[in-house]
Amino acid sequence: MRKLYYDPSSTVCRPIAMFLAEHDLGVEPVHIDLKRGEQRSDWFARLNPNMAVPVFEEDGFVLTESAAILRYLAQIADSPAYPRDLRARARIDEALDWFNTGFYRDHGYGLVYPQILPHYRHGQRPDLLAWHRARAETRLQVLNDRMIGDHGLWATGEDFSIADMFGAVLVTIGELVGFDLEPYPNVRRWLAAVQARPFWSEANAAFYGWQASLRGAAIAA
Repeated sequence: MRKLYYDPSSTVCRPIAMFLAEHDLGVEPVHIDLKRGEQRSDWFARLNPNMAVPVFEEDGFVLTESAAILRYLAQIADSPAYPRDLRARARIDEALDWFNTGFYRDHGYGLVYPQILPHYRHGQRPDLLAWHRARAETRLQVLNDRMIGDHGLWATGEDFSIADMFGAVLVTIGELVGFDLEPYPNVRRWLAAVQARPFWSEANAAFYGWQASLRGAAIAA
């Protein structure tokens, strides 16, 4: 029995939801409601002591990191989005690590989350927000110019990969704070290609619902 413990609005759960929508792997989804703090319940803490989603479980085997879960599922599916060729796979791993470390640190935890999630606010310091914004902009320029490029479509080469799923989700969280992607035409073209895939809307519906609620709250304020 395969299970995915997740919250559909969670940033790092969204690429897994998209992958599973595209691949029928018989994974049972188990909703862990982050807004209600279900990830801090005793039973879930025993499953993942980090008290975070996603968590993948298969017959007692447990994985707790989004990128690792994506890789594992892609290998089960023998998906072309994670090819067997070692160099192609290494390039995808490189991009996954790049998105998940420096880019997510600055764009997500440094810039976006402090503006919308109370427990990530760093004292409402505009200097820190500005510092992380500058670093996120630098990283987006790398994605735009070097990883995708003027004639490329995907982040890791000629073919769509799980790194595109993962990276697109991290970039789009900027929509929650109105981050302007106008200076990055290759990134915008790449995002449009990822979002045109059949299951993007389905896998990201909860995210867009969250986005709409934030806009509604801002208007009401």
